[in-house]
Amino acid sequence: MTANAFPPREAETLLNWRQDFHRHPETAFEEHRTSHRIAEILREAGLEFTTGLGGGTGIVATLEGRQGPGPTIGLRADIDALDITEANDLPYASKTRGKMHACGHDGHTTMLLGAACRLARKPDFAGRVHFIFQPAEESEGGGRVMVEEGLFERFPMEAVYGVHNWPGLPVGEAAVHDTAVMAAFDVFTLKLKGNGCHAAMPHLGSDTLLAACQLVNQLQGLISRETPAHQTAVLSVTQFHAGDAFNVIPQTVELRGTLRCFDETLRQHLAQRFSDAVQALAHFHSLEADLDYQPRYPATFNTPEHAQHCTAVLDAMPEITRVHRDLPPSMASEDFAFMLNERPGAYIWLGNGENCPALHNPHYDFNDQLSPIGVSYWVQLVKQLLGKQSTT
Repeated sequence: MTANAFPPREAETLLNWRQDFHRHPETAFEEHRTSHRIAEILREAGLEFTTGLGGGTGIVATLEGRQGPGPTIGLRADIDALDITEANDLPYASKTRGKMHACGHDGHTTMLLGAACRLARKPDFAGRVHFIFQPAEESEGGGRVMVEEGLFERFPMEAVYGVHNWPGLPVGEAAVHDTAVMAAFDVFTLKLKGNGCHAAMPHLGSDTLLAACQLVNQLQGLISRETPAHQTAVLSVTQFHAGDAFNVIPQTVELRGTLRCFDETLRQHLAQRFSDAVQALAHFHSLEADLDYQPRYPATFNTPEHAQHCTAVLDAMPEITRVHRDLPPSMASEDFAFMLNERPGAYIWLGNGENCPALHNPHYDFNDQLSPIGVSYWVQLVKQLLGKQSTT
């Protein structure tokens, strides 16, 4: 079945679901309406499901194949939005000021719901599928929370799979990585405190701004001089808060940002050297330093065997015109990594359009042409892994 041959009524349903989710974005652990709507759709499809997971808004639905016993796999979609004010003039634009689906989780939720409903109508496979609707992917680690709450003990599975839309790739193209897909993600907040003073008499105080500016430059040495040339790391200072007056050197400066890499040993080394640099600079400038350095997400690594399974499914889909196997991994991060740390599996990218605005951009919008493709991918993956191939 091609994307164009997707049942019109089903395609319209996907469109309505996705645009409804888009109108009503909810951020980390507050996805109550979203969770309620997911539950409604699952209930209408006759699926069994468990609510209240992952801090309260996560859901896992379970479907037994009618061909008897077999393996169990998990399919995961993230459901949360971002704290971004939407800049799109769309009939289904966000109705919640300051929040929007700027990463396509509305589409991911729709695709997994569509697959769950289609498979429920004809569960022509052996084994079991868990459909995981995960909250709080954006920086708050809903995937970690679900794992810590016992996701894999309550819903045992041999493997777990994820999908993300990818701006820049044409619709109908996909990317699969054998190993590294997304980088590890740490965040930091640093407060430098000194003696504020008149700007005309800096010798009477300690210049927090001078120290902070030097530190922003100095920290880049961790990347250019302490990261092996064959490895990849990025350190970005993204916030700089200081001062209120033209003629006052402020007493306190606050810096925030992120550090990302793939290698865990390098990650720990850079975190320690970051702390060393802060303390040394604070001592030199006679400042107090309060560093809050938080490891957030591990790097996302596919299991090569399972990446091959995904590639085989995509290669066989008429909706997919090209499967990229050589794209570099992204320095962005993904808390699906917590699930892949516990179970083998794979995380793939599906093209959202060549001219699509970037993820986390106020002009971004999930491409509704992708929803039927995503549904078909999930359905065919289940049939490839758990049962015989058949048309739907």
